[in-house]
Amino acid sequence: MSSYKARMIIKAAKEQARRQFRRHRNKNRLATPGIHKCIIVLDGLKPTFNIGKIFRSAEAFGCHEVHLIGTDFFDPGPAMGAFKYVPAKFHSRFISCYAELLERGYTPFILEPGRGNPVMDVDLPVKSAFVFGHEEFGISFEPDLFPEVERLTIPQYGRSQSLNVSVAASIILYEYTRQFACRNLETQARLPCKEKV
Repeated sequence: MSSYKARMIIKAAKEQARRQFRRHRNKNRLATPGIHKCIIVLDGLKPTFNIGKIFRSAEAFGCHEVHLIGTDFFDPGPAMGAFKYVPAKFHSRFISCYAELLERGYTPFILEPGRGNPVMDVDLPVKSAFVFGHEEFGISFEPDLFPEVERLTIPQYGRSQSLNVSVAASIILYEYTRQFACRNLETQARLPCKEKV
């Protein structure tokens, strides 16, 4: 296949994704927040399958919203319809998202392999916002310039020390909902949850 033909195929696929996105975006405007207060922030992710997969996990775990930074469109196909259920907010730069999160009382977290506290050892606040960066380049900002941003890590025991961003988001959402399901059960039944080992 010639390079010209390959570019045309890629261009056609992007156009099709844009058209699908516009149709699904109109349905997303009617989405209502999930039952949990956590927010996922996607900082400059590629407009391919990861964003859709993260929306699918966000819907499954009852995430409040998904914020997208520097993303004009993405392929909604991998979301399997979940994009219409989870409210999406779009920002051109991280600073506007950061300001909104702080104004609403959220604690922003970034995930970095080997830095920060292991996520299962942290009592996450009800209003937690988890920031995930670009698949290759990471987050678009210097964390030290944003003093409210806290660091977390997902412990990994293999050699690659890298997780796919949609897998990492699912792990974080699971841990968040596990903690709050336990807290809700304690409140309702007045029984302690199992101690962490």
